[in-house]
Amino acid sequence: MSSEEALARLAAEEQQLQFTLFNPDTAWQLGCALRQEAGRRGLHVTIDIQFAGQTLFHCAMPGTSPDNAEWIRRKRNVVLRFQRSSYAMGMRLTLRNTTLEAFYGLDPADYASQGGSFPLRIVNCGCVGAISVSGAPQLDDHLLVSEVIARFLGINQ
Repeated sequence: MSSEEALARLAAEEQQLQFTLFNPDTAWQLGCALRQEAGRRGLHVTIDIQFAGQTLFHCAMPGTSPDNAEWIRRKRNVVLRFQRSSYAMGMRLTLRNTTLEAFYGLDPADYASQGGSFPLRIVNCGCVGAISVSGAPQLDDHLLVSEVIARFLGINQ
């Protein structure tokens, strides 16, 4: 699969993985599912779900540090600004041989295009937040989030 095909697949994934309803109970259930799956995969991650500027779920698993929460903040900023997954944005920038700082003038202290933050989309509403993890390699972070969301929504990928 070419990089362009991979980007198209990521865009389709982002459009497919949308919620019809999202509230604090949904965030709790999804966050717990992410934590359980991270444990099953042997990953030590911090998990964060933010909806409309409010943190609805946050969990730092053993083996993580405050740096993971900082990575989440920076990756989430990318999702909220571009309404794309941080992994897709990173891949797009790599294809253009550039960075968030060089292309958009964004401070790397506040924005990170490494994988692990995914747009929280509601059908007919758009991006209203972000579902983020940090602690594993960026592809593993991305796959943890996207695969758990798909399973949670009952969507086969």
